[in-house]
Amino acid sequence: MNVLFASSEVFPFSKTGGLADIASFLPKALNKIGHNVITVTPYYPSIAKYHNDLVYLGTKTIYFGLDNTKVNYYELSDGDNKIIFVQNQHYFERDFFYGYEDDDIRFMVFSYAVLELVDILKDIPQIIHVNDWQSATIPFLLDRHYRYREKYQYIHTLLTIHNLQYQGSFGLNSSRLFNVEFDYTYVHFNSVNYLKTGIETATKINTVSPNYRNEIMTEQFGFTLDGALRKRESDLSGILNGIDLEVFDPEKDPSIIKNYTSRNLKLGKFTNKKELMKNFDIKVTKEQPLISYIGRLAVQKGINLMKEVLEDVINNSNAVFMFLGSGDEEYQNYFQYLRNKYPAKVAYYQGYNEDLAHKIYAASDIFLMPSEFEPCGLGQMISMRYGTIPIVREVGGLKDSVVPYNKYNNTGTGFSFYDQNKDVFKDKIFEAINLFNNEPRKWSELIRRALNENFGLERMAKEYSNLYKKIIGGK
Repeated sequence: MNVLFASSEVFPFSKTGGLADIASFLPKALNKIGHNVITVTPYYPSIAKYHNDLVYLGTKTIYFGLDNTKVNYYELSDGDNKIIFVQNQHYFERDFFYGYEDDDIRFMVFSYAVLELVDILKDIPQIIHVNDWQSATIPFLLDRHYRYREKYQYIHTLLTIHNLQYQGSFGLNSSRLFNVEFDYTYVHFNSVNYLKTGIETATKINTVSPNYRNEIMTEQFGFTLDGALRKRESDLSGILNGIDLEVFDPEKDPSIIKNYTSRNLKLGKFTNKKELMKNFDIKVTKEQPLISYIGRLAVQKGINLMKEVLEDVINNSNAVFMFLGSGDEEYQNYFQYLRNKYPAKVAYYQGYNEDLAHKIYAASDIFLMPSEFEPCGLGQMISMRYGTIPIVREVGGLKDSVVPYNKYNNTGTGFSFYDQNKDVFKDKIFEAINLFNNEPRKWSELIRRALNENFGLERMAKEYSNLYKKIIGGK
């Protein structure tokens, strides 16, 4: 099946979050099982270093409102995998991917450019797979401006919602960019809303976990779009994300200090832990668990809950801590405060470093993800792949992927809780620490069960393949 996969970021070329990872992993996995998936994404400054490997495909003029601009298309081939970059120096070659006053124009240009690309491609896509608000207007634009053209008559669309919180909401003046008479399809609470546009017009919609699919149709998790989603309930599904088991493999990972398997995991973890913490002048023993967090420092990630419990755990346990991330200044200052106050127990790296992240996953014993909401989450999957036990809140994909530890029948793959309560969260951390300290056999069995979980791309790709077939078949 021919699929055009549109994403505003694709690892390793551009990344701010999990969307970039899935936009890299999923097309490759789909191509591996026989589909023809071409990825299209903006040409950001970070792409320039690959420019000599790119092949120029053509140029198109994009019309929006009373303005127009030209875009160039460049293709990068890696075996069966092809990625096309949309180049426009004014709109895309900036210091940051998002956060500009003209983001409405920037990603409308990208959406038109994706549709114009169809005219250049040799293989007409049967499905255009769009992701999040940045490309969510494509189904609307396809229906209103391109259906009359022969190449576009039978193209279907799939909208994947990776995070409903980010919707692409702009002033009503942005309605001019759609090049149609005023239409309430793209209006939500007196604003132009790109994600709502896609929800109303895509052939099918999916989210990145089954549980999140159910949550976003409720007022608690719906971010005011729960009504629009309930109207499309029969067209809305949930597919749990996966991870690349070759990229995240403690046996072969070139980023970590000592590779290991389930057979020498204890030694491997301690070696990685000792060397990692040495970089922060922290001495650790085999008896000390390393507790870590990797991710954005944002309200969504449960950082407020962490702030309420961490000092208590630091002062009343033998654990050491490693935090990696950046985001809200308040949270960055908090983790730096912990580092300064407890230099013998707490390490903090502000920013994101992929190589360091791998080292932390391999070195850690316990991984924190107390998210307020979590569409899917990849950190818990990656941590289990490295034999690191997650502590998660039972929301979204965290609930779908972590089986709660049951001390009575010795089952589960991690620790979980639901109530956003500091005492409940703190109890779970201490429960994990106590199991590590006092019941090594049960801790090893917990690790073994976590290691046996399969979050590979093949499962995810097969589920998307089935959804594609359903879309084409119309059932």
